[in-house]
Amino acid sequence: MTESSSGLTTAEHKAQVRKAATASVVGTAIEWYDFFLYNTAAAVVFAEVFFPKSTPYAGTLAAFATNAVGFAARPVGAAIFGHWGDRIGRKATLIVTLLTMGVASALIGVLPGTGSIGIAAPIILVVLRVLQGIAVGGEWSGSVLLSMEWGDQRRRGLMASWPQVGVPIGLILGTGAMSLLAATTGDTFKDWGWRVPFLASLVLVAVGLWVRLKVLETPMFARVLERRQVARLPVVEVLRKHPKEVVLSALLRVSEQMPFYLYTTFAITYGTQQLGLPRTVALSAVTCAAAVELVAIPFFGHLSDRVGRRLVYAVGAALLAVVAFPYFALLNTGIVLVVFLTIMITQIQHAMEYGPQASLIAESFPTPLRYGGAGLGYQLASIIAGGPAPLVATWLLHDYGWQAIAIFMVGAAVVGFVATLALPDRSKIDISLHSAYKTT
Repeated sequence: MTESSSGLTTAEHKAQVRKAATASVVGTAIEWYDFFLYNTAAAVVFAEVFFPKSTPYAGTLAAFATNAVGFAARPVGAAIFGHWGDRIGRKATLIVTLLTMGVASALIGVLPGTGSIGIAAPIILVVLRVLQGIAVGGEWSGSVLLSMEWGDQRRRGLMASWPQVGVPIGLILGTGAMSLLAATTGDTFKDWGWRVPFLASLVLVAVGLWVRLKVLETPMFARVLERRQVARLPVVEVLRKHPKEVVLSALLRVSEQMPFYLYTTFAITYGTQQLGLPRTVALSAVTCAAAVELVAIPFFGHLSDRVGRRLVYAVGAALLAVVAFPYFALLNTGIVLVVFLTIMITQIQHAMEYGPQASLIAESFPTPLRYGGAGLGYQLASIIAGGPAPLVATWLLHDYGWQAIAIFMVGAAVVGFVATLALPDRSKIDISLHSAYKTT
């Protein structure tokens, strides 16, 4: 048998590639299942449970505000776990992020409402949301690197897109679980039905840990350890040596992350409160839309290996500006079939960016600083794009109408498009040769 560059036989190396991809998808899906559960619950039930004395508008704003706190915590998680991911390795760090997310989600599932323990309820809710944000902030770059650094260099776009598939899987599981419980528990959904999916996360976390423990450290990072090239303060180093890449990574995500949370979290609120659709219809539409991305994300990741990351991503960003106004015009028909198809089709635009995004960002940093650099760039967008999106959209709708939200989306498209063109396309560079980057 021949031996690969990882020191394993060819057969053993291929087995590890499969395990790394599987572990990345499964672990990321579980993390996002927990994270999206909160998003969905914030849209459909948290206003009643934790802000019962507020008006529907004020309650929705308050619920989305607690949701945004989780996004604000994501860069903190990226910095914390980015440090250790570039110090001790991808695998060990990912195990900690998974455990943190699972415990925080389960505790949300048993948290009493404001009617039982008063103001302590929303305060504890915010603390647990912060823990969720820290966990998912450290998860993304590690799962991407686990798959990408084990995979074929010529297929980095595809390999890095597999962890991205964990997002729609998590969305399907999260919104699907809420849809099922909303449909089957009826009036008791507000009392206890919504809690069941949060408690179920403990079972999923156990599965994720079992899968991740079977994967070896990536060969790229193993060589960094072997050559003693580990940075003493990786996050500080990456901010000092690669500030441009970190900032551009965050800005290019504006055209992807902001509309995603309008297509999902805000769409549920818009469908139920503005269009008067049943809650189960809105949840089901978002769930079906996520299914579209199961195919679209790896397709566009693969396409980026053929024609380049930047081209695919830039086209996706430009397309956001094209669909912004038609998106709301079609939703406003209130026709269930039209709403379903609109929410599903717009996810293709999102997938055009999300498919190649992981490799586009990750390959912009050298191996010794890649976990922290990619994580910071990716998660900083959560503060300016993903977290505020449903909150800002709710305010714009209330004060200015849906047209203002469409303009908001066009602005995001412009920011993402310009940032994408400013970031060098390293699709064809061998990233295992970290000397090709600015490391001194």
